Amino acid sequence: MESSSPSVPFPLLQAPVESTYRACTIPYRFASDNPRKATPVEIQWIDLFLNSVPSFRQRAENDPTVPDAPAKAEKFAQRYTAMLEELKKNPESNGGPPDCILLCRLRELVLRELGFRDIFKKVKDEENAKAMSLFEGVVQRNDEIEDDGKRAENLIRGILAGNIFDLGSAQLAEVFAKDGMSFLASCQNLVSRPWVIDDLDAFQNKWTKKSWEKAVIFVDNSGADIILGILPFARELLRHGTKVILAANDMPSINDVTYPELVEIINKLKDENGKLAGVDASDLLVANSGNDLPVIDLSSVSPELAYLANDADLVVLEGMGRAIETNLYAQMKCDSIKIGMVKHPEVAQFLGGRLYDCVFKFDEA
Repeated sequence: MESSSPSVPFPLLQAPVESTYRACTIPYRFASDNPRKATPVEIQWIDLFLNSVPSFRQRAENDPTVPDAPAKAEKFAQRYTAMLEELKKNPESNGGPPDCILLCRLRELVLRELGFRDIFKKVKDEENAKAMSLFEGVVQRNDEIEDDGKRAENLIRGILAGNIFDLGSAQLAEVFAKDGMSFLASCQNLVSRPWVIDDLDAFQNKWTKKSWEKAVIFVDNSGADIILGILPFARELLRHGTKVILAANDMPSINDVTYPELVEIINKLKDENGKLAGVDASDLLVANSGNDLPVIDLSSVSPELAYLANDADLVVLEGMGRAIETNLYAQMKCDSIKIGMVKHPEVAQFLGGRLYDCVFKFDEA
């Protein structure tokens, strides 16, 4: 289930990692809580994962790579539901007490034990093809914005709009199944600023005055998210002379883009001279993060990523799982951006914002 090489802490976390870093943003329980009784927050989050079981079962039963998929999908639904119900009765069961990392890990564990490797493969491939056909147009629209600060804002809005394609959210999975999503409409329909966390003005100010030497971007979903959101932003960083490392998952999880998929996407988008829509992409690298979940614990990444990221001066974490549900308050030794859309009511409630609100947190070293 895990990446084959031993993992190490991400080198840009403030040291000592053991005492200054906690992966999960939302505390599900406190030291004073009864260890044998689920807290109201634990129950709220277990219910959120219970609500997503039908959409996962549906994806699994349509997986053409698994013999007997419908029966195994039913088994997944029963087994994972039983684990979640057990955690409600006894939060110390199944490796608990639960947090968002454990709840995701148990789901992946059950799927993989039943032979489901990548139940979102078909929809990922379709969305990647659709987004690739739109890439040049999106980049061209960005390039036409002459004002540097306004172009930066447009790129950030593009990342947030792309981040809507998230099939880990039960509501969005439903909307998506009905009629797909339009990237341009999403860009125009972002909730109005100020967002629930909104450091965009400070970032624009820095962007116009400074170029970073090396940026590490932890990417999120396939389709519009990576191709129309992150890649135009990465391309703009390359234009500014920044080396860019895109860190992608080792193994499939929901509709997150994986390391091999991302390598293939970039190879398809580059021209015969190795340029990405006219920009030299020789300083664009893809790294395997060593992660296999839609959330990430930065105390445990691949040695390859740690080596490549060691001297970076900008870290970007993108997506609700990596940037909000985990790592929102992670302190870095360098400048950092946490960016994503709030797609669960429970997260909106915790942050004091609206559903589909945006988070853009920019911290200078």
